[in-house]
Amino acid sequence: MSNLLVCLTFDHDNASLMIARGQTTPTAISRGDFGIAATPRILSLLAAHNTPSTWFIPGHTIESYPRCVERVRDAGHEIGHHGWTHRPPASMSRGEEEDELLRGLQAIERLTGSKPVGYRSPSWDLSPHSVELLLKHGFAYDSSMMGHDTLPYQVRSGDKVTLLEPMVFGEDTPLVEMPVSWSLDDFPHFEYSVSERGILPGLKEAAAVERNWIDDFLYMKETQDWGVFTLTFHPHVIGRGHRLRMLDRLIGRLASEGARFVTMAQALQAYREQFPQGLTLRS
Repeated sequence: MSNLLVCLTFDHDNASLMIARGQTTPTAISRGDFGIAATPRILSLLAAHNTPSTWFIPGHTIESYPRCVERVRDAGHEIGHHGWTHRPPASMSRGEEEDELLRGLQAIERLTGSKPVGYRSPSWDLSPHSVELLLKHGFAYDSSMMGHDTLPYQVRSGDKVTLLEPMVFGEDTPLVEMPVSWSLDDFPHFEYSVSERGILPGLKEAAAVERNWIDDFLYMKETQDWGVFTLTFHPHVIGRGHRLRMLDRLIGRLASEGARFVTMAQALQAYREQFPQGLTLRS
């Protein structure tokens, strides 16, 4: 059995991303609505490859697009927590963040009948309270940080970070980080957007991004005996025809190179078996 694990993950934001940014015109909302068309295309592709995946779904998407998310559930893919709105935790108070966690949990439990194992923060920006709250509410893993590219590790809590002094690392916690990267995310490569914060040009050639991702996987294969390669997609981004053709080729190529496709929950279990004492991220 291959020790080169690949997690295909989908942040099923639909319109919640635009709404969180105050972009509520009909055209802005319609960009999220494209997730309705994209989701069955993606699910069909995954089924053709017999490939499991993990979908991080905001409660807003679950309650606004019920048939869309039911398709994901019915296809048997893992469903993780992605907030209720798409507001990053770092922008909220502790109370607001916990309210979001609880409301998102309730939406997922109504959809699946069980609590999610994992969490991914909207916009990948945790607050100083996030680790404590995730542990309090029973999460086993987070997928929001970037301390490694292909090895999970134990999340620290209580780091002391100031401008003029060396960092003081906090203690490791039971929460496992399943790391991500903007370079392994479809959104910055492909999505074009204009906001008061500036322009995200996106719209890159799919084949060029495909080559980058294959090379990242091959680097893991060449340098590690075990690892988890995590790609992040958004249905309303990856679901365009030329990008789906790229994803189809990518899955086939990674499989030919020895990849074993798993959900993030399965990767978490494999990490615990591979590193019973956990991995710590310290110098």
